[in-house]
Amino acid sequence: MSNETGKLKRTLGPLMLWGLGVGYVISGMYFGWNLGLEQGGTLGLGIATLFIIVMYVTFTFGYTELACAIPKAGGAFDYAHRALGKRWGFLAGMAQNIEFIFAPPAIAFAMGAYFNIFFPAIPILVIAVVSYIIFTGLNIYGVKAAATFELVITILAVGELLIFAGVTLPEFKFENLTANALPHGFQGAFAAIPFAIWFFLAIEGVANVAEETINPQRNVLIGFGSAIVTLVVLCLLTFTSSVGVGGWEAVVYPEPGAAASDSPLPLALRQVVGESHFLYHLLISVGLVGLLASFHGIILAAGRATYEFGKEGFAPQILGKVHPKFSTPAAALIFNMGIGIIALLTGKTSEIITIACFGALTLYIVSMISLFALRRNEPDMIRPFKVPFYPAFPAVALTIAVVALVAMTVYNLNLALIFFGMLALSYLWYYWQVERVAANQ
Repeated sequence: MSNETGKLKRTLGPLMLWGLGVGYVISGMYFGWNLGLEQGGTLGLGIATLFIIVMYVTFTFGYTELACAIPKAGGAFDYAHRALGKRWGFLAGMAQNIEFIFAPPAIAFAMGAYFNIFFPAIPILVIAVVSYIIFTGLNIYGVKAAATFELVITILAVGELLIFAGVTLPEFKFENLTANALPHGFQGAFAAIPFAIWFFLAIEGVANVAEETINPQRNVLIGFGSAIVTLVVLCLLTFTSSVGVGGWEAVVYPEPGAAASDSPLPLALRQVVGESHFLYHLLISVGLVGLLASFHGIILAAGRATYEFGKEGFAPQILGKVHPKFSTPAAALIFNMGIGIIALLTGKTSEIITIACFGALTLYIVSMISLFALRRNEPDMIRPFKVPFYPAFPAVALTIAVVALVAMTVYNLNLALIFFGMLALSYLWYYWQVERVAANQ
């Protein structure tokens, strides 16, 4: 580690940003979302997903304005710090860190399960931990190499989703969407919210590499915009083609009475081509690539978020150092890996997903409040991009995010207490180690 804070290198263009934006999220198309069907059925998850799509589209426009005006690695932390002050900045930064640090362990479990199909002698946990070490090392080596790898595997993962849709859509039947569509009533739509968010979780990570982007005021807009369009299309295509071949139960339960599976695409595909068909095995193989894309990409974004938090003095300063040779936030990446491995050891995938969603919604709420504050307090700020239909778009994003956060708290009270407890404990550290020290100087 260098004793100097250093600077991150600008090496990323719009295509790389598209690859990162889609790659951060695309694992959500391959696993996890179907658990929302168990909670809400086709209609319940469908309603939740449509509202979440509206939230993400309107949020992305607002977040792009912030990212282009303040192109720094801290993302929401930097925006809230400037707009609302240190304490709100700390809240946004911690929420962002929780989202980005807790999402990869959930994906690592799924990666381990995929690998375990081919190598059953190797425990899932061992595969997950080794994956953490390998991809943290790749991110330490350099952001351009990491982003290039991300772009390649993202293109492969998108291609596989299109092949899946091409195979299953000819067998689509509308009655499969309407069968037992609302098994738990409309309250099921609220319970399904975390799994609807999982379709798009971490798209905002594009903003965290703005400091490493060539001409960020232009390229962040192109990367963000093209990524969200791609993801909305893939979400709608994957949802309808999966459920349409045999109803929602067929992509949740491998067998009648079995526990819920988090692998909906193989369950749907086997109804069309069977488990012996090469397309079935291709999906499992390339599905792993989709998981790798998100796992690797979120590790990259998490490193930048934690790095900025440390660089600005809101966390131990060692986290704000860059590697003297590779100019990457090595200390932050290693720290995040340690927390992720600890989360892996709990073995609670769905709970980890939900905690990550709590962090995401808190980040979205504070970011939209920051947007309104900056428009009021700094009207002359240079804004290369401005959110269209202001103030409607950020207001819609803020409203849906608040409703979603309240609903998630009601349906996941114990996990909400854990999330808010982490925020409270981390703030106590910040108060005693930073604010109190500064006040006495």
